[in-house]
Amino acid sequence: MHYETLLVERRDAIDILTLNRPDSLNALSQKMVIELADYVSGLKQRTDVRVVVLRGAGRAFCAGLDIKEARIPTNETRLQRGWRVQVALGDVLKAMRSLPQPFVALGHGSACGGGFSLMLASDVRIGAPTLRMNAAYIKIGLGGADIGSSYFLPRLVGASLAAELLLTGRFIHAERALSLGLVSDVVEEDALLDAGLSMAAEMVANAPMGLALTKQALNMNIDAPSIDHAFAIEDRQQVMLSESEDHREAMTAFIEKRLPVYTGR
Repeated sequence: MHYETLLVERRDAIDILTLNRPDSLNALSQKMVIELADYVSGLKQRTDVRVVVLRGAGRAFCAGLDIKEARIPTNETRLQRGWRVQVALGDVLKAMRSLPQPFVALGHGSACGGGFSLMLASDVRIGAPTLRMNAAYIKIGLGGADIGSSYFLPRLVGASLAAELLLTGRFIHAERALSLGLVSDVVEEDALLDAGLSMAAEMVANAPMGLALTKQALNMNIDAPSIDHAFAIEDRQQVMLSESEDHREAMTAFIEKRLPVYTGR
């Protein structure tokens, strides 16, 4: 795949997706949003890609929406353009959560506004010591609840901390993010990609359907109306997966003391 604002590198069943506007701190231009939408929509049919590692080129993960570009006159009204970009980026984040492939985000430098939301929409986050995240939207006269932040953040860190960050726009740095479970680990910046690929490889080592349905259950059960609903989803998944060829292969491999060879069936 050839994009102007993204780089896609394949490592076996893992895609490394790099936001590639380093001179602009990977700010979200309209072109980047369009290309992100194209990439994530294509993942629906790409069963060969099992995990996506998301990162930013240069000094930052993503500085948020490209404000300079937003001020360039076009044939659209500001309201029309704002609505179009807002909805398009929201669709990207919703797709990230609904796709079967887990996203592992690697954060360094600034992850602000829309960049913060990209981190939150990922399934797992790993940070470098330089990582600093904030709901920058409220700092430019908008609300702190934007592009999924008011949905994702309370579910990750609880209502109180979410309110603190969204109402103030203050930064949360890597050390505090780790202590609160907002990131899974903090590693030196030059080890960030290896850490992400290592975690992705652990995911890929599991059966394809088991991995995809586990992500589905996590996303559904975080909003489950009761424990009975949550158990019902898990029960159906486990019984269905118990009839798969990959389950039988895993059981045989365990008995034979070897690694399983999965086919996705």
